[in-house]
Amino acid sequence: MSESQAAKTQLRVGLFVTCLVDLFRPTVGFAAVKLLEDAGCKVIVPKQTCCGQPAFNSGDRADAQAIARRNMETFAGCDYVVAPSGSCAGMLARHYPELFADEPDMAIKAVAFSAKCRELTSFLVDTLGVTSVAARFSGVAVYHDSCSGLRELGVRDQPRKLLASVEGLSLVELDEADVCCGFGGTFAVKYGELSDAIVARKSDKIVATGADTLLAGDLGCLMNMAGKLQRQGRAVKARHVAEVLAGMTDEPAIGEPAEDEAK
Repeated sequence: MSESQAAKTQLRVGLFVTCLVDLFRPTVGFAAVKLLEDAGCKVIVPKQTCCGQPAFNSGDRADAQAIARRNMETFAGCDYVVAPSGSCAGMLARHYPELFADEPDMAIKAVAFSAKCRELTSFLVDTLGVTSVAARFSGVAVYHDSCSGLRELGVRDQPRKLLASVEGLSLVELDEADVCCGFGGTFAVKYGELSDAIVARKSDKIVATGADTLLAGDLGCLMNMAGKLQRQGRAVKARHVAEVLAGMTDEPAIGEPAEDEAK
């Protein structure tokens, strides 16, 4: 083991699983653990809760603060906190300090906590210096840049750099890859018709590439786009980028029933 690998082994990385991964796509969490362990990290997965974004975006400051306090306590012993989601990572890394702007002592703790929070592919590439993965995936894929990951955290080149090392994968660029898919968390609930119009445009762009697989780093975006593609009868399959990078693609694509459910 090299000196740099030995140094990484000392890192205690707390995995912030996210609500959607926990409830709808646990495979993403397992893939994240594999990627982090392969990079030499000691992964900690404590009992946890929501990042607080729904409450924060809805103006419920009191509950958002309570959730933030709990998360800061939960991950206090970790060197880094990593989430397989630009949206949740953005909440942890950018908005916790805002919640405690009027509480000097808590603000200091929030700033320190936020400074150690990362999105998964950004952490692997920018913090650990990972340049390739040992994975294989046959197909042509497009990558959608989620709004929070791209605009709040600058996550764009990192997943593409790692995907370029996946054997058998051909990555093509998606026109308007940086345009919202229409999910936006509670936005899709409050403005259903507008959300549907946005994701319909995204679906057309995806199909126009000729790709057979849609990748992204946020499960909410993927579920929204996968749902639209399936309702339209289109054959493009959706997967979280972590699953492909970790070589964990035996599970059905997002939104597809398992074999026993399909019978």
